Amino acid sequence: MTKNIAIMSDGASIAWQIDGPDDAPTLLLSNSLGTDHTMWDNQLTDFTKRYRVLRYDTRGHGQSDAPHGAYGLDRLGLDVLELLDALKIDRISFCGVSLGGMTGQWLGVHASNRIDRVVLANTAAYMGPPSSWQTRIDTVLTNGMRAITDGVLDRWFTPEFLNTFPDKIQDVRYVFENCKPQGYAGCCAAIRDMDQRPVVGLISCPTLIISGLRDPATPPAQGEALAAAIPGARHILLDAAHLSNIEQSEEFNEAVLNFLD
Repeated sequence: MTKNIAIMSDGASIAWQIDGPDDAPTLLLSNSLGTDHTMWDNQLTDFTKRYRVLRYDTRGHGQSDAPHGAYGLDRLGLDVLELLDALKIDRISFCGVSLGGMTGQWLGVHASNRIDRVVLANTAAYMGPPSSWQTRIDTVLTNGMRAITDGVLDRWFTPEFLNTFPDKIQDVRYVFENCKPQGYAGCCAAIRDMDQRPVVGLISCPTLIISGLRDPATPPAQGEALAAAIPGARHILLDAAHLSNIEQSEEFNEAVLNFLD
C-alpha cells in the first residue's frame, strides 16, 4: 500500500488506501488483530465491482503508527470517524473481522448517522477473561510476536487450510510477525477492557453477523448472542475458523455483497 496517511486528533497517523470507482458508495474494511489491510486482498476484486473500497491499517498495525501504551475501543472508533472526516466521506457501509468487528459495533452504537449497513464477522461483544489478554500483552512485549505466532495461526485457520495453502499461511505469518509488539499489545488492551454487551442493542442499522463453525476464538455462540441482541440482525455460519474472509473467501464475499445490496 502506498502510504497515504491521515493524522488523528492525538497526532497518530493512520495509513489508508482506496480502490474502486469514485462514484460508487463507500465500503470500509477493518482488519483483525495482528493483520493489516492485506487481509482483504481476496475481497478486493469482488467488492470493487460495486463499491469504492476504503481499507486502512488499524492503529498499531501495518503502516499506521503504533503508540506505546494501552488503546481503548473509543480511540479505535474515533480513528475511523476522523479518517472519514479527513477524506470527506459522510456515510459508509462497514465490514470488520474480529477486532474490526468490535470497532464496527462501537460505530453502530456511537456513530449511527455515518453507517448505512454493518457486517460484523468472527467477533464478539466481550472476550474475557481480561487476565488472558494481559498474559498475551506481557508475552509479546517481553518475547516478541514470534512467541505466540503458531498458537495464533492454529486459532485463525482450520488444520485443513493450514496444510493445503502454505503460501497463504506464510503471507499471514509474515504480516503477523512484523506487527509492532507495542501496537499489538495496545489493541489487546482494547479487547481486554471491552464489554459492549450492555449497548450493542442500540445498533439500529441493518446488521449481518458472520461466524465460523470452527472458530475457537469467537465461536458461533458469540455470533448468536450478538444477533439476538441487535434488533433485526441476520446471522450466518461459514465452514471456517477465525479468519473466515480468507479461509472461505468466495462464500464470505457472496454473503457480504448479497447483504449490502
